[in-house]
Amino acid sequence: MTRVKRGTIHTKKRRNILSKTKGFKWGRKNLVRLASTATTKAGAHAYTDRRKKKRNTRALWQIRIGAFAKDHNLSYSKMMNLLTKANIKLDRKSLADLAANHPDVLSKLLEQIQ
Repeated sequence: MTRVKRGTIHTKKRRNILSKTKGFKWGRKNLVRLASTATTKAGAHAYTDRRKKKRNTRALWQIRIGAFAKDHNLSYSKMMNLLTKANIKLDRKSLADLAANHPDVLSKLLEQIQ
């Protein structure tokens, strides 16, 4: 069997791993073995945190809507119940945006419902 020199492939693989760890601290940015585990863990955390981001933003929307409802002597659930009974199909994202940036519009809407 002929001899295969793997220098270029090996170097390319190391360079690829080290390019992903720019800005990491200590040896994880320039030692290949540490950089390899660091990129694996970083990728795993990035994957889960993309899903956590969706949870957190929805929770933030609910908090903003709830704070607006409290200012108008309602609870979050009662306000959402009024909106569904009035057949207003605004999602929580747009309601939270109205509560934060245009509270007068949302308060007029609540007055019409009640």
